[in-house]
Amino acid sequence: MARLKITQVKSRIGATERQCRNLDALGLKRINATVEHDDSAIIKGMIERVKHLVKVEEVK
Repeated sequence: MARLKITQVKSRIGATERQCRNLDALGLKRINATVEHDDSAIIKGMIERVKHLVKVEEVK
């Protein structure tokens, strides 16, 4: 199964409450924080909500 490397590149200041909760659920607390998750529909949906705040890379 593929893994996704997700890095927060923009501040959550000015983001909606829902976007902040998605960042928290992904495990991102600050700028340049990086986490890895398995590639799944749930994770992709969460990324879609905050795509303007994060950078996503596929890790093999």
